[in-house]
This record gives sequence, structure tokens and C-alpha cells, in this order.
Amino acid sequence: MWRAEIDGRKLRFHLTGINNQNFLMQDEQTGSWWQQVTGEALFGPLKGRRLDLVFHDEVSFGVWRQEHPETRVLRPDDSAPWREFSKDWEAQTAKLPVVTPARPGSPFAPRELVAGVRVGEIARAYPWTVLKRQSPVLDTLAGKPIVLIVGEDGRSVRAFERIVGGDAGDGERRELQLFARPDRPGRLVDAETGSEWDFTGVAVSGPLAGKKMAKVYVLLDDWFDWQAYNPGTSVYRGGL
Repeated sequence: MWRAEIDGRKLRFHLTGINNQNFLMQDEQTGSWWQQVTGEALFGPLKGRRLDLVFHDEVSFGVWRQEHPETRVLRPDDSAPWREFSKDWEAQTAKLPVVTPARPGSPFAPRELVAGVRVGEIARAYPWTVLKRQSPVLDTLAGKPIVLIVGEDGRSVRAFERIVGGDAGDGERRELQLFARPDRPGRLVDAETGSEWDFTGVAVSGPLAGKKMAKVYVLLDDWFDWQAYNPGTSVYRGGL
């Protein structure tokens, strides 16, 4: 998700094409073409510019609605021609060969689903099958201790920096070791204080009740697509 403006100028976008099975959008103000997954302008007057990232959630609508019961939903325009074009686009596209060839020694098939995490310029891919089996997954990326959690629905995923405190007036800095509660699906417990944490990254009970872990960018993507736009990505090897 990207902020639809550059240098304070609002942009309006529409679908203009497909590149590497990832859509291209054109802004109506300058005619520049932008890659969806990177937010970068590939052609036109704004070539080389990047849109500002807007943090998004990789969660199912069921999880979103549970957390935001007053949410509103954008209703698609049923008369738009894209509906006929796109009704089975995902299924049809999945049958096509990918245009990004697998690298020698690639650990995954091109369409293996991964959770891609990026901290600054450092990226890592976490196989979805491993995440579902091992959740929560604790790791360190770009020097930051992180945790990836799969939701109770088995479809949603979030990542957090497993650090609390350290800011002025916020107590001592703690790095958390988190474990799943077998008797409370969707809840975690930290080894340091025994506090209980929910899927939103908030401590709901214990000495750290009310504390929040900072969210970390995560994107569910096909392996071929993630590595194409994150060529220096590493791969989480735990459980492989």
C-alpha cells in the first residue's frame, strides 16, 4: 500500500498493464507508470521516484472485522469492465510460467508462498509452511529481534519487533523470548515476565500489560516475485 502523492501533489491511479505478473498502475497527472510491489515509477516524467509506503496488515477480513467491528468496506463498481477481466485472473495466472527464472540452488518452487520481511534495506523470506508449523518464529534481522505470528485462522500473519521499553519514561529495554500458549490459541507468553500477548502485539495481562511491540513490515508473496524485487533476500532456514 502506497501514499498516493509525490511532493505534496495528489495522484490518481488506474491499472495500465502487467509486469512479471504484478500490476502496473499509471497516474493520471503525469502519465508515469508505477510498479505495484515496489512503488517505483518505471516510465514517464517521474521515473525513478518512489511512493511512500503505508503500513498494511496481512490479515483475513474475519480478523480485521473482529478487531475493527465498526469498519467500512469499499464496494467495487460492479459495472467496471475490470470485473469480467479479473474474476478468475488469479487462477488463470497461476497456470502460466513465471518470467523470473529460478536461480541455481533456489530453495523453493517459484510459486511457493513466503512471508517477506524487510527491515531497512535487509530482506528475508519465511516459508509459509514453516511459519504455520512453528508460529511464533523468533529471529533477528538487521540487528533487530523480531517475531512472526500466524493468526488463529491460519491465513493471517503479523511481525513485530520483540522489544519493549528503553524510551524515556518507558522502563528498561527488554528483549522478549515469546512462546505460544497451548491452552490459549492465538496468545503468547514472554519468558521474562510471564506477560500474555495477543495477535495485535499488545500485552493483555501480567507485569507488561498495556505495552505494545512495534509492528514490522511483512508481505505474503510468491517466492519468484519476492526475490525478483528483493534480489539480496536471505531465507529463513529454521525447520527446512
